Amino acid sequence: MNDMSALKLQLIALEQRLLKPQVRASAAQLSKLIAPDFIEVGASGHRFGLDEVLTRLPQESPPQFENSDFELRLLSDNIAQLCYKASIIYSESDIRHSRRTSIWRLNDEQQWQMVYHQGTTC
Repeated sequence: MNDMSALKLQLIALEQRLLKPQVRASAAQLSKLIAPDFIEVGASGHRFGLDEVLTRLPQESPPQFENSDFELRLLSDNIAQLCYKASIIYSESDIRHSRRTSIWRLNDEQQWQMVYHQGTTC
């Protein structure tokens, strides 16, 4: 496995970790995975920072997520972009599809943290 393949698998695992109910319920775990200067642009077009995410996610009842078609682009030595398709399942009759992109940055402790995330309904 080459370095790019290993990085892709590592970032997919981190992305999927952020979708786990126990992680979403924990501001401490979220803070390890999300950078202090984080920005999210949701499918609704609303913009959120880290403080809003740490307040909102632990209060939510998370839906089920299914992700596929992951693509990785290395933007610099310590910044990578992960793009993929997502299905968010709220119920059998309420499934929403979107394209997602996340930008991850390798911090000073050599840990990858998400600095940007966007979802676009499709």
